[in-house]
Amino acid sequence: MDTVTLTTERLLLRPFEPGDTEAVFLACQDDEIQRWTTIPSPYGREHAEGFTGQMVPDGWRDGSALAWAVLLRDTGELAASVGVTLRSLPGTWEIGFWTAKQHRGRGYMTEAARQVARWSFTELGVERLEWRAEVGNAGSRSVAEKAGFRLEGVQRSGLHNNGVRRDSWVGALLPSDLGLPTEHPYLPAARAGS
Repeated sequence: MDTVTLTTERLLLRPFEPGDTEAVFLACQDDEIQRWTTIPSPYGREHAEGFTGQMVPDGWRDGSALAWAVLLRDTGELAASVGVTLRSLPGTWEIGFWTAKQHRGRGYMTEAARQVARWSFTELGVERLEWRAEVGNAGSRSVAEKAGFRLEGVQRSGLHNNGVRRDSWVGALLPSDLGLPTEHPYLPAARAGS
C-alpha cells in the first residue's frame, strides 16, 4: 500500500521515518505511555529503531498496520502517534494512539483520531473502527469519546500487556456515525420493548 499523509488545521500526520527514532524513544520514556500501551517496558532505543525502521514500513507495505507520526504543523515537533490495524473480521480495523506528555490536554489526539477515522472510512473502506484501552485509562477513553467512539462495554481479559491479561474498555466508530456510506448496510439489533 502506498503511504498517505494527512493534515488537519494544526497537525501533519505522516508515516514514521527512521529520522523520528530519537523523538519516539524520548516520548516513550514516559511512565504513562509505558503503563497504558503495549509497547515494551522498559522501552529501549532498539525498540524505537525497530518501530520506525521496520515495523512501520512493513505495516504500510503489506497494508495491515498503518502508523502515523502526529507532528505540529507550526514546529514539526512529534506530538503523538496514531495508527490503525487490520482485525480478523472483514472491514474491521482497530485504532491505537499515544500522546507525548508535554502535548497532552490540547486536543491534538482527538483531532488526529478524527482525521484518521474519516480517512479510514472514505479511503480504506473500513466499516467498523474499534478502540480498546485498559480499564482505568481515562485519557484514552476521553480522546475516543471526544472523537465520536461509542463505548460498548468491558471485555474481560481483553488486553495482554507486559505478561498480564487485563480487562479492557471497547468502543467503536461506524461510518454512519459520521454520516458516511458503507458498502454493507448496518442493521442494528432491535431494542428490548420496542
